[in-house]
Order: sequence, then C-alpha cells, then structure tokens
Amino acid sequence: MTADLNALTREIASKKLATPMGRVTGISGGVVEISGLGTDARIGDRLVLKRQDGDTLSGEVMMINSNYISMLPDVAPNKVAISDPVLLYPTPEFAPGDNWIGRVVDPFGAPLDGRPMMRGGEPRDLMAPPPLAAERKSLGARLPTGVSVLNTILPIVSGQRVGLFAGSGVGKSTLLAQLAQHMDADVVVMALIGERGREVNHFVDEVLGPEGMKRAIVVAATSDQSALIRRRCAWSAMAVAEHFRDQGKNVLFLADSVTRFAEAHREISVASGEAPALRGYPPSVTPLITGLCERAGTGTEEQGDITAVFSVLVAGSDMDEPIADILRGVLDGHIVLNREIAERGRFPAIDVSRSVSRSLPAAATPEENEIISNVRKYLGTYEQSEVMIRAGLYSEGSDLVLDQAVKIWPELDSFFGKNDAEGIQSSFNRLNLLMRRAGNSR
Repeated sequence: MTADLNALTREIASKKLATPMGRVTGISGGVVEISGLGTDARIGDRLVLKRQDGDTLSGEVMMINSNYISMLPDVAPNKVAISDPVLLYPTPEFAPGDNWIGRVVDPFGAPLDGRPMMRGGEPRDLMAPPPLAAERKSLGARLPTGVSVLNTILPIVSGQRVGLFAGSGVGKSTLLAQLAQHMDADVVVMALIGERGREVNHFVDEVLGPEGMKRAIVVAATSDQSALIRRRCAWSAMAVAEHFRDQGKNVLFLADSVTRFAEAHREISVASGEAPALRGYPPSVTPLITGLCERAGTGTEEQGDITAVFSVLVAGSDMDEPIADILRGVLDGHIVLNREIAERGRFPAIDVSRSVSRSLPAAATPEENEIISNVRKYLGTYEQSEVMIRAGLYSEGSDLVLDQAVKIWPELDSFFGKNDAEGIQSSFNRLNLLMRRAGNSR
C-alpha cells in the first residue's frame, strides 16, 4: 500500500504546469534542428513536434549546442515545416516494480498488454554501472536448463553470461523460450529488441504461454519503432533485471537480439555524425555492448545474480563479424546454432564442437568432466572423417577411436537434440550410458 501511494505521489509530482516550447529552424538528413530550447534541454529528453496539419511527431534530444538542439524523430520527418512548434518533456523516469511480473511493457515502462499498470518503486538509471569487480561473487551453481546438451556438455551456471549465435530461422527464439520456461530463476526478464510485432504476441501467448509468463517480464520494442526506442529496450530490460537482483533474487536475462541493439545504435551514430569503422559500425559500439554485458553476471554478497543469454544474429554463419567478435571476447561462453543441423531436423540445432562454456571444468565433477572430454573426443574424430564416412571410404578396424565414434554417433546426435525436464543428473546418466556403449564405462 505504501509503495503504491509513493508511486502515485511521484506520478503526480512529475506533471508540470508549464512546458518549454521551441521552433523548428531546419531539417537535414532526418534530423530536425530546433531553437529556443538550448537552456532547458538535456540529452535523452523527449520532444513532441506539432505539424501544421495537426498531427504530432515524437522524438528525442540527440545533440545540444549554443544555438539549437537536434531532434532525432521516431519516424521520418515528413510534412515538417520551418517554425513548427516543439514541446520539451523531461527524460521519462523508469521505475520497475514487483507488479510488473507477468506483464509486457515498452522501453518507457508503459503496458503493452492492454491492462493498466502502476509504475514501480524508485526510478532506476538506465545506464547504471555494474557492481564493483572486487566485490562480485564467483560464478554460482550449475542450473538445469531443460535441454540435455546444456545440462551436460555446455553447462550454464548462476551468474554466467552466454552468447547464443545463430542465423535467422534456425531456432534461436524457440531455444530462448525453452530456457525461460525451464531454467532455475526467481524472475525471467526478456528483452525483445526490434522484433516483428506479430512475433511479440506469438512469443508471449504461444511460445512462453501463461505458465512461462507467471515469472516473466517482457520488454519489447518492435522493428517499426525508432532506433532510439529499440536501443533503449536493452537498457530498460537490464534495469528491470537489476531491480530484482538488488532484492537478492536470481534473475534470468534473455536478450533477442544484441545485433539489433547494435544496428539501432549505428543508425543513431550515423545521424549524429560519428564515422563508421567496423564494417559500418561506429567505434562506440564496442563500449556500448561491453557495458551492457558487464551489468549482467554475479552480484555482491547482498545481491542476487543475473544469468544472461545474449542472442546474436550472424549473417551467413560468419562468427567473425564485428558484433559476434565483440561478444565472444566479453562473455563466459557461446552457443552456436548451425543451419545445416537445423535443415536435417535436429533441434535445438546446437553445433557442440563450435560451442564453449567457460564455466568448465569447475562446474562439473571429475567424473562428469571425463565424460564431457570423451564426448568431445568422439565428436571431433567423427567430424574430421565425416566426408570420408559419407563417401563410403571408411573401413572399420583401421582406427579404434573412429570405430567407436561411428558406432556412437547416431545416439549421440539424438542426445544433442533431446529435452530433459528431469534435471542435470538425469541428463548425465543418459550420456554415461552412451559412453558405456562406446567402450568407456565409468
């Protein structure tokens, strides 16, 4: 009751009796120049432009100098004319609360599911610094994921930050939904950045469903919205995760996708005059991505952890493109989805040999690490000789390890595609049985 009263008091206090107004003085390359607001405006403040036909155009303060400010509109500035009035509104406060669980919100904290919602507690900084490095806990316990291969060979532990690398249509969103439904966490925060509008509803209603939404908060910005809103989506979702982490809760943070986050930043940077460098991306994209990732991870002793999965769209499976390369260097592991595996019908289409979890070997017992080592040995041996095997040139008896790899491969490949809601030990038991059949009893 007190929290609701405080939220209502802040809502009333945020309303202003007077609103500063300026005038359009120029339009260039999609950016609108406005005079008369230089002393009142701050970077990030919202602007509403009133066109002569009566319609309005929203945007955000992007640059400020002594003579004018620059507005980056949410849509193309069609029909905007010189001297059109522009109203200035302070940067919206973002105050997540416990009542957001089970809801879908936009990057400003407004509900998208058609139901009213009070703002939460104290406003949070969208660009909050991460916990101090020296005060952070070590990685925590291994988490059940509901996916056999992630329960065993590619474990995810509490506070780990993992990249999910995939092309379009390979099963990335489905795998994220599986993690949202089955991974141990007090709260799940999902950032849908630049997603198609239809897909947002499909993900909430069909993929997550009512059961998954019971502990989830979805922050969504669709692909038709401005680059400013799409970029803000990632920061807003992370602020929601930090709200629950600071309460001592363990949070699962899922971002789909960091690539669209970087593309939104590229649009904004080009409009502001920053020169492209990394295949069209500006130099500022590196600290932007690393700063977002560092906010996830383990907290201090008084806090919970934010276990994070950041998805990356890799065109043509190019793992060396800039965004993928930046993320691989800052995260604690990466999961690669392979289109060829998906095309032959195995889901999740995880390419185990190209995927790594940096929580190993600490996340597993010596016996489990031995099983994992043997699996990777057989997997590597089989893949090195796969062309020869498919061409009919393989002759049994010439290589004992290859013989064992060929024998176990169909069951091993099937294991990689199985779900397992029973937990980690169940997955390891089944994997150990496969190893016994290959002649490695333990």
